[in-house]
Amino acid sequence: DTACKNRPLDLVFIIDSSRSVRPEEFEKVKIFLSEMIDTLDVGERTTRVAVMNYASTVKVEFPLRTYFDKASLKEAVSRIEPLSAGTMTGLAIQTAMDEVFTEEMGTRPATFNIPKVVIVVTDGRPQDQVQDVVASARTAGIEIYAVGVDRVDMQSLRTMASEPLDEHVFYVETYGVIEKLTSKFRETFCAVNLCALGTHGCQHVCVSNGASYLCDCYEGYTLNPDKRTCSAVDMCAAGRHECDQICVSKNGSYVCDCYEGYTLNPDKKTCSAMDMCAPGRHDCAQVCLSNDGSYSCGCYEGYTLNPDKKTCSTADVCAPGRHDCEQVCVRGDLFYTCDCHQGYTLNPDRKTCSRAVMSSLVTTEESCKCEAIVALQDSVTSRLEALSSK
Repeated sequence: DTACKNRPLDLVFIIDSSRSVRPEEFEKVKIFLSEMIDTLDVGERTTRVAVMNYASTVKVEFPLRTYFDKASLKEAVSRIEPLSAGTMTGLAIQTAMDEVFTEEMGTRPATFNIPKVVIVVTDGRPQDQVQDVVASARTAGIEIYAVGVDRVDMQSLRTMASEPLDEHVFYVETYGVIEKLTSKFRETFCAVNLCALGTHGCQHVCVSNGASYLCDCYEGYTLNPDKRTCSAVDMCAAGRHECDQICVSKNGSYVCDCYEGYTLNPDKKTCSAMDMCAPGRHDCAQVCLSNDGSYSCGCYEGYTLNPDKKTCSTADVCAPGRHDCEQVCVRGDLFYTCDCHQGYTLNPDRKTCSRAVMSSLVTTEESCKCEAIVALQDSVTSRLEALSSK
C-alpha cells in the first residue's frame, strides 16, 4: 500500500552476538535486519537507521548519519561479524544513549519531533543491570522494542521494553522464524502517508509524522511562520558563514570574495594580499609603493607627482621650501647648486654665504706706481716749502 509508509524514525537496532548465538543464527538476524530495512521508508529526511552489535563489549557498526539508502544499509549489515562473549544488554542501551542518539551522530533535533526507537534482539539474560538504564532511556524519550528468541529470559524483555508491553515485546521460538516479525513491525511503524496524497501544501518538503505531517525546507532555506512555505536563509548573516572578508549571498547559499587588492585562497574562504606593484598590476609612471593589498604612486628624486596621482613632472628644485641655499638657488636639469649675492662668498658647506674680505695684496706693478706717486708728492712738497721760504 503506497499510501501507508512507516513514519519517520531515528531507528537503532541493538543485536545480541554473544556466545549463545551460533554463527548460522547470527546470519538469520542479519537477514531479519535486511528485510526490516526493505520495509522502511529510508532516507535522510525520513527514517534513519543505525546498528549496534553487543556481547560483553559494544560496537557501533554504523550510526544514524552514515547511510541514507537501503542498498548501502544492507551492504553494511552483511559485513557485521559476531563478538561472541557475554550479554551486556544494559551497557548496549547506555552506549546507544551516549554515542548514537546525539545530533553529532545523526539524531535529528527534538524540534523535529522524530521518534527515537530502539529494537533489541537477544536470546539470553542480561549479565548487567538494565532497569536503571532503561529508566534513563525512557526519560530521554527513547522507545524500546524487545525481541526475544528461543531461551530468552522473558522477564528481562519485559523490564527493558516500553509500555504498553503487549505492543513492545515480541517472541519467536527460533532464529529461523524471526523474519515473520517483519510484517508486525511494518504494521507497528505504518502510518497513512499524508505526504503521498498530494494535499499537504508544503512548498519544499513534506515529512510524514504518523497520522499527520510536517513541512520542511531544502538546505539553505527556513520555514516561514505559516509552517508551509520557505524563504532563503541569509547565509551571510553574522555567524552563518566562514568567509574571511566578504560573503556573497547566493540563492540560499553563499560564496566568499575578497576586498580589492586581495585574492581568494584555494580554500575558497580566506584571502591573501596581492602584490599590487607586480609588473602589469599598477599604472604608476615611475615608482609603485605597495600598501597592504593596495598601492600608491611615487616619483624619482627631482620629480613631483602630478594631480592624477600616477604620472610625474620635473620638480622646480629651486622653489621655496625645496632647497637649502641661504641666498641664491641655481636650478639645473634635476638638481641645483647654491650661490651668493655680490659682495658675499660661498662657504665650504656649499649652502651658506659670508661677506667677502678685500685682499690687501697688490701686484709689483701697482707697488711701483704707488712709490712713484709718493716720490712726486714729496718732490712737490719740498719745492713748495722752498718757494714759501723765499
